[in-house]
Amino acid sequence: MSRRHRRESLAPDLTPLIDVVFLLLIFFLVTSVFKKDELALLLKLPQAAHGKGDEKKLKDITIELSDTSLAINGQKTEMEELPSFLKTAEAKTLVNLRVDGGVRYDRLVKVLDTLREFKLDNISLITEKKK
Repeated sequence: MSRRHRRESLAPDLTPLIDVVFLLLIFFLVTSVFKKDELALLLKLPQAAHGKGDEKKLKDITIELSDTSLAINGQKTEMEELPSFLKTAEAKTLVNLRVDGGVRYDRLVKVLDTLREFKLDNISLITEKKK
């Protein structure tokens, strides 16, 4: 009587591993899609043909201005509260201005005058790239 040794191949089941990889992929896709800059106002930004990319740092100040509203770092506020917020900012702080295309010029000048009063002259005007 001869005994035959039959060898079965030992391969790990990859199905759970593939499931975990797909779940991680879906998780990262969903979280990256929903992570947007915290912006309070819906503005129609003017378009520019050339410009630099958005290089946001933690110490940056983002001011959004429309005809009726003002927001600082995603929080709606009034024009009168702008100086009290800016007095804590350092002189070299980058100020990102997102101004609606239809804003009256005198509102923009008020904001720029307030920035100059606090010696915040590192200003970046945010626009959208032409498509």
